[in-house]
Amino acid sequence: MTYCLAMKVEDGLVCVADGRITSGRQLSNARKVSLHGPDAQPFCVMTSGLRSLRDKTLAYLDRETGTQTGDGPQSLLDAVDAYTKCLRRVAKEDRSALEASDLPFDLHALIAGRLAGDQTATVFLVYPEGNWIEIDERTPHLSIGNTAYGKPILDRALKPETSIRTALKLAYLSFDSCRTSSADVGFPIDMLVLPGGGQQWRQVHFEYDDLLQQRVWWNEHITKLADEMPDGPWAESLLPHGGSDRLTLVADD
Repeated sequence: MTYCLAMKVEDGLVCVADGRITSGRQLSNARKVSLHGPDAQPFCVMTSGLRSLRDKTLAYLDRETGTQTGDGPQSLLDAVDAYTKCLRRVAKEDRSALEASDLPFDLHALIAGRLAGDQTATVFLVYPEGNWIEIDERTPHLSIGNTAYGKPILDRALKPETSIRTALKLAYLSFDSCRTSSADVGFPIDMLVLPGGGQQWRQVHFEYDDLLQQRVWWNEHITKLADEMPDGPWAESLLPHGGSDRLTLVADD
């Protein structure tokens, strides 16, 4: 499984992708994010699904964008269109063989960036069938893979006006929630930022020990916050020192 996340705030885009690969009982690491298109204005692709489908689709994409006239895709939508054409070609070539082996045709992608024809940076989530959705202000984040554990903190805390500094922290905490609760999500991770108004990505790679300080800080403070939270109405009836007006005793028989 995988956890890949893209966030859009007023200051730009933030992306994070874990690097754990699971195959049966075996674990390995592989990069799940890559940059494509012209060097002057690349776009970012993150994927979740069968590794062989990813590699083949992206190889076709590089060939497709490399043979286009001019400077490649002029907008991110053009890049998404090129990707979906390659994805559908791979589906036509490989789907029946995969299904014969009881393997689904499973490849989700997040495509993010800002190309020359785009007014602002944006993100698309592309499904295995080739259809897609675009990120918007009401939900300024999209994710693929094992998404359930990392979503709540984003739904609570991420807003379009969130600073990119805070968005990076939320991106890490979202990944850390997945890593803590899911055995198939884990280090290393790649984090990327596309500053607002820019077309060049900044990226960095982290191993487990690189983020020890942040992990320890969060574990200590989330426990402290739970301790300091005001007692709820349950305390009166359920704690030993509380009253018994609402208490129902359950027999052991």
